[in-house]
Amino acid sequence: MAFYVTTPIYYVNAAPHLGHAYTTIGADVLARHMRQRGEQVFFLTGTDEHGEPVAQAAEKLGISPKELADRNAQRFQELMPRVNASNDFFVRTSDERHKRRVQELMQRVYDNGHVYKGQYEGWYCPRCADFKTDQEMGPEHTCPIHLIGLELEREENWFFRLSSFQEPLERLYETQEDFVLPRQRFNEARSFISGGLQDVSLSRANLRWGVEVPWDSGHVFYVWFDALLNYLTALSFARDGEDLTDVMWPATVQVMGKDILKFHAVFWPALLLAAGLDLPKRLLVHGYLMMKDASGKDIKMSKSLGNVLDPFEVMDKFGTDALRYYCFREVSFGQDGSVSTVTFGHRYESELANEYGNLASRTLAMISRYRDGVVPSTDADPVLAGDFETLTQEVSELLDATEITQALEVIWQRVRRLNRYVEERAPWKLAKDPEAAEALDVTLRSLADGLRVVTILLHPYMPETTTRLMDAMGEEEGFSLSGARFGTARAEATVTTLDPPLFPKVP
Repeated sequence: MAFYVTTPIYYVNAAPHLGHAYTTIGADVLARHMRQRGEQVFFLTGTDEHGEPVAQAAEKLGISPKELADRNAQRFQELMPRVNASNDFFVRTSDERHKRRVQELMQRVYDNGHVYKGQYEGWYCPRCADFKTDQEMGPEHTCPIHLIGLELEREENWFFRLSSFQEPLERLYETQEDFVLPRQRFNEARSFISGGLQDVSLSRANLRWGVEVPWDSGHVFYVWFDALLNYLTALSFARDGEDLTDVMWPATVQVMGKDILKFHAVFWPALLLAAGLDLPKRLLVHGYLMMKDASGKDIKMSKSLGNVLDPFEVMDKFGTDALRYYCFREVSFGQDGSVSTVTFGHRYESELANEYGNLASRTLAMISRYRDGVVPSTDADPVLAGDFETLTQEVSELLDATEITQALEVIWQRVRRLNRYVEERAPWKLAKDPEAAEALDVTLRSLADGLRVVTILLHPYMPETTTRLMDAMGEEEGFSLSGARFGTARAEATVTTLDPPLFPKVP
């Protein structure tokens, strides 16, 4: 089965921050898990490089928009391997292949009669690249996201007949209740639609940095229409000489932050319907990562507000897998949540180092000390087996429902169960009693097997750490989900101790 997952493409008017890493890692967890299940996976990310915010940022720096796009696109490309993202392609909207495909698709929308020319007047946020409705504006015509004054724009534009898709979108939300997750985001999108859809500006006449409208060379496409189409355009050229569109479209899951909900949950399906194309199966919308301001109030992490937690600094200090773990352990994916270096350090020490890392170190050290580094060839403890019987199925079902944080929680419950098992069985005491040799074999075999299962299931969250641990455990079967069954470990595997530990102390 094909599994196609996307992130939004990231805007290049500034450098990447933790919010970008958060979205990317969320999509990566899903992609890696589906690869473990043997699915045909395609994972797309990239950069959104056109529009007024880029042109304005470049002008302030005294460089061309293309120079700024090249500079910051490189920084986003460098973020991907740095956060261990396993994306199959990185699309840039300044790519000529993307531009040509956008023009082809939008020409289809035009030919289908969903575009017309008219005068537009509205309140515009240059940082959102969006015209705000009365309901979306803050007091005194301000942007509630960027906390800046909006600009009253008047110009002749081409318009997209969004209003004509009122009934089709209402039917979509009536018949497909998991089209947008979590539920509160679904309700927000449905509410926006039920409030009445108005036609929206499709082009800009006073801007040159964009994709030229093929039927009117005096206009470029409004950046959102150019950007949304990347999910389709990239499939046509991501692999040399091969068009993946028929194989991968429609997208299985599209991951994004709630600030771009309207564009993806309303504009995007309408645009696809206008072009006669299938809709994505699901939109997974996460909340804001919040940090406290000087008054102690939680506010959205935003590069434009200057309150960002630098993912590169975090990874340099704690490691990439610690960042990946923290993103989904601290904040339930889909909800708003606060992050800080204090809670990061606490999670690192109390959970990663003391629970998972210590479990791994103790298990391997005891097998090395008491059984010369060879996992005993005996049956695993049926008492412990009951705790693992449905684990892999639970994790798979939760990730099918895109419950990334909840899946991690059920895995972590078993990490803690294994730690309790160590205390219950006290293998250091069994080792002192020659008559308890068989009980010690069962205990060590069960610990090794349980550790192997949770490590396979944790692989999408912490790929580097789990690869290192599986190597130390002498496991050669890899991370296929079929191997995540308690009691099926390879007999007499040879283990090595961990030095340094998986999560060493951080000064």
